Amino acid sequence: MSLPDGPATVRRSSGFAMPDSRYEVKVENIFEGPMDLLVYLIHKNEVDIYDIPIAMITEQYLEYIAWMKVMNVDFAGDFLLMAATLTQIKSKMLLPVHDADGEDEEDPRLEITRPLIEYLRMKTAAEQLNQRPVLGEDTFSRAPGIEAFPHDPADRFIQVSLFELIDAFQRIIENMPGDHGVDLDTERFSIQDKIAHIIEVLEEKGSVTFRELFSRDADREEMIATFLALLEMGKLGLVRIAQHYQNGTIRLFYQ
Repeated sequence: MSLPDGPATVRRSSGFAMPDSRYEVKVENIFEGPMDLLVYLIHKNEVDIYDIPIAMITEQYLEYIAWMKVMNVDFAGDFLLMAATLTQIKSKMLLPVHDADGEDEEDPRLEITRPLIEYLRMKTAAEQLNQRPVLGEDTFSRAPGIEAFPHDPADRFIQVSLFELIDAFQRIIENMPGDHGVDLDTERFSIQDKIAHIIEVLEEKGSVTFRELFSRDADREEMIATFLALLEMGKLGLVRIAQHYQNGTIRLFYQ
C-alpha cells in the first residue's frame, strides 16, 4: 500500500466551521477498532491466526495507521497502543532464543494471538445474540434494509468495513495518472458540498457503486474530499455501505 505524500487537510466551508478550520472524520465508536484491523489483515493475507507472520502484519498495520493520519481520519488511541504492541512483538521475534534451562520459551506472538482469539469469540457471541428477536422488536414489519435494494433478487450484500473502504479508495488513487502526492491544504472543496452532492445522486438513483462517486476528471484533492464526505455520511447514518457477497463491489444505499 503506497501512501500519499502530502498533508491531508481539508478546510471546511462556513457551514462546517471548526476552531482550527481543519476537517477530521472521527472513527471512534463508529467504525472498527484495532482488533478489527488485525482480523482484517489476517483474513486479507490468508494467514493462520496461530502462526501470524508478525513482521508483515505489523508493517501493513502501520501503513493503515499512517494512511488514516494523512487522511485526517481521527482514530482512537487504542490503534496506537496496538501498533506499539505489534512493534514490540516484532522486536522480540528478532532476538536470539536462549534455552539455558532446557525449557522452550513462549512464542511472543501469543501476546496478540490470545486476545485475538478471545475477541473473535466475543464478537461471534455478540453477533449471535444480535440475531435473536428482541421482545416487541419483531412484532411489526422491519424497515427496508440492504436486501430491499439490490437490482437482482439473487444479490447478497454484507457490511463493509472502514479498512475495505480504504483499500478500495487506495486502488482508485493508484490508478490515477501521475504521482500519488496529495496536498489538501486548500479551500477549493467543501465536505458539506460533497455530502450534498452524494445525497442528490442517491436520491436520484437509490444506490450507487463506490467507484461511481469518483469522477474520472476529478483530481486527488477532490477525490479525498469526496471520500471524507462519505465517511462522515456513514458516521451520521445517512448512507448504508455494503459489499456484494460474490463480486466484492461496494455499493452505497440511501437511508
